[in-house]
Amino acid sequence: MKRIDDDPRHGPPAVEVRGLVKHYGETKALDGVDLEVREGTVLGVLGPNGAGKTTLVRCLSTLVEPDAGTATVAGYDVLSQPRQLRRVIGLTGQYASVDEKLSGWENLYMIGRLLDLSRRDARRRADEMLERFSLTEAARRPAMQYSGGMRRRLDLAASMIGRPAVLYLDEPTTGLDPRTRNEVWDEVRSMTADGVTVLLTTQYMEEAEQLAHELTVIDRGRVIAGGRVDELKAKVGGRTLQLRPSDPAQLTAMAAAIAAAGLDGVVGARAVPEEGQLYVPILSDEQLTAVVGLLGAQGFSLAHIGTHLPSLDEVFLAITGEKSAHDRPGRHDAHEQYEEAAV
Repeated sequence: MKRIDDDPRHGPPAVEVRGLVKHYGETKALDGVDLEVREGTVLGVLGPNGAGKTTLVRCLSTLVEPDAGTATVAGYDVLSQPRQLRRVIGLTGQYASVDEKLSGWENLYMIGRLLDLSRRDARRRADEMLERFSLTEAARRPAMQYSGGMRRRLDLAASMIGRPAVLYLDEPTTGLDPRTRNEVWDEVRSMTADGVTVLLTTQYMEEAEQLAHELTVIDRGRVIAGGRVDELKAKVGGRTLQLRPSDPAQLTAMAAAIAAAGLDGVVGARAVPEEGQLYVPILSDEQLTAVVGLLGAQGFSLAHIGTHLPSLDEVFLAITGEKSAHDRPGRHDAHEQYEEAAV
């Protein structure tokens, strides 16, 4: 499946955060976070366990108050206009929050009534959401009888009952099988196509790459990187030029020719005989042209030329470091205590 490609850097921000701070005891869960999410786009928020992602979502959804900084969502101030804000946002947390004793339809109808929909509108909206999320056949069954994937879809349907302008998805596909995860991704794409703005926290790199227009990386409560997926990939390692000679026996000679040429910025080439390919780290189109030109001038014939950017997993590890906040003394424990208290 192809991820969303539209350029998100045009149009007004639906979410605007400046200098957001939140303490839990001695721990700074958020330490001056700045970010923007443009209308009708998906911002992926990445970070190790305990980085502050869930705290950010809780602050922006008025579940906890930040200690400092400002945040506006859909034009409403998080601190001074919480009542108005709650009417224009939706939230799906890491675990389904539906009432297991109620049926799927009853869950959605109840939420519609809590959002001040009339009885008729709440019934109609519940029916619409059940149809949209392929839950109509299970509408009258208690939610406790739903599979994990069905509960997750019901949770997403519940977050959409009030037609939110901004939707927070906090690790929405945790624990789901690949098929159900793809179904959730399809729904997120449908939501953004309808104009909904999405702030998505995730630890699945594929999910971020599939859905997000832009990414923000948080670690230890701070934003440490941001941009489009291809921009982040370029920042942490450039590209690798992949060359396959027409004659595999020329691999070693090609690598030697590149090393001897001393091309500006080209530090070397690595031959992989079992693949029949040569790998050359490059940082620019000029270096690519220089390498290919050199080989052509020396009489080497190429069967294939390609480039490869680092994977998003490699980008994540390069930006945050291999040791996650989960392994850092003190931080994860404080975050867990907060989560337990919040529940």
